[in-house]
Amino acid sequence: MRPRDVKMAMLNGRKVVVVMPAYNAARTLRRTYDEVMAQGIVDLIIVVDDASKDDTVAIARTLNHVQVEVHPMNRGYGGNQKTCYRLALAAGADIVIMIHPDYQYTPQLLPAMASMVASGLYPCVLASRILGGGALRGGMPAWKYLANRALTLAENVLLGAKLSEYHTGYRAFARPLLERLPLETNSDDFVFDNQVLAQVHWLGCAIGEVTCPAKYLPEASSINFRRSVRYGLGCMATAFRYRLARWGLIAPLI
Repeated sequence: MRPRDVKMAMLNGRKVVVVMPAYNAARTLRRTYDEVMAQGIVDLIIVVDDASKDDTVAIARTLNHVQVEVHPMNRGYGGNQKTCYRLALAAGADIVIMIHPDYQYTPQLLPAMASMVASGLYPCVLASRILGGGALRGGMPAWKYLANRALTLAENVLLGAKLSEYHTGYRAFARPLLERLPLETNSDDFVFDNQVLAQVHWLGCAIGEVTCPAKYLPEASSINFRRSVRYGLGCMATAFRYRLARWGLIAPLI
């Protein structure tokens, strides 16, 4: 679907596109949208609905400056993002920022994240819930916080990186970086996010981070304990694969 009333806001002459991978986000989509547009730098929002069972699509189609794409069947979180990034690049985006439409992350960080990418210093920027201690204050369950910290420590050791977290769903990319990433070869599940960061690090690209307060609302999306375990194992598999590839024992990540 073509976006309604497309405008050109731009940031330093660069087109900023926000992508929202959506699934049953009817209760929070409009609130997230309003705050995104209030930042004044976004040229286009792309909402990709992953076969929601609520009114997500109907609401998205009432919003200005929004392009809506609907998956007839659920393709998974990673599969949703593949569509998000493909459409953003096709729309001519110079800077692509993913934010979940469940209002867990504040859109007020959009100008800061976009500016860090536009400066050329960081082709990838993450909004970290861990920096500044915002995760626990925002209501992140203790077991998720501890799992996040343990996974991040292990991944930093194996990847040789120093990120505060790998598991945020709020991230910005420069177009040239997205074009270099083999996104279609990655998982269609939640570990997609982790694979992307391993690939960014493989390319030697700097990853910036900003402190991000988080809200864990009852209506916010979340994965259950069983899927969290599977996600954690997938993250470790990605990190080990990265290390083996660096040692030349398996094929390169890219």
